Amino acid sequence: MVPGECTNKPGAQSPETGKKYNKIQYGTYEGNEDGVLTVYEYGNAESANVLIQPVEDHDLDVIDNEVRKIQELTENNFRLLAVKVERWNDDLSPWQVPPVFGDEGFGGNAADTLTEILNLTYDKNRKYYIGGYSLAGLFAIWAAFQADAFSGAAAASPSVWFPGFLDYMKSNEILTREVYLSLGDREAKTRNPLMATVGDRIREAYEHLSGKGVSCILEWNPGNHFKNPDLRTARAFSWLLTHR
Repeated sequence: MVPGECTNKPGAQSPETGKKYNKIQYGTYEGNEDGVLTVYEYGNAESANVLIQPVEDHDLDVIDNEVRKIQELTENNFRLLAVKVERWNDDLSPWQVPPVFGDEGFGGNAADTLTEILNLTYDKNRKYYIGGYSLAGLFAIWAAFQADAFSGAAAASPSVWFPGFLDYMKSNEILTREVYLSLGDREAKTRNPLMATVGDRIREAYEHLSGKGVSCILEWNPGNHFKNPDLRTARAFSWLLTHR
């Protein structure tokens, strides 16, 4: 695949909202049954600020709200590329981990996902920001340690309880200088002992990054992990856009 080569389907109607988006198909992606990486495009296609967000179906259901909120919070224009992830736990986890809840473990295929996402960062005249919610937020932080293509990382309610992740952060150097972190103030109130560590872990992550000279913020949102993910992600991206 030639980086940036794509087929555009402009003006398609979103079945959930009726809003217009561009559906772009880039290269090959093993996790997608169609053999392509499917990307939904929002915002200004000509913008020099490109936001890249791994998403699944429920994210796409509310992504119009996210885009509107970013537009409300910043005057800077942007292009949002929502990258559809087919196997969430497998494709966004940096290494294999047994099931933490339920029966589904983590496949550790984040490196393959990142390789495909980096194909979207071919224009060196633009700034690219990686971000997401929950496990996609963890992926965004990890990606910022793996590649220097990103001007910032937006991690809304990231799954920093993920086994070994804080040790990974402390043993490696991050390659971006701006990181947004947030968490719901009730997210640590869970019966799952591993996931209950998320509050302590995100404080550790913030202190570590700040100590390394990274421009970093940790914001606390009201509610548990499932409250307003679209608005929380919008705040994360808008902070990067306005903080430059």
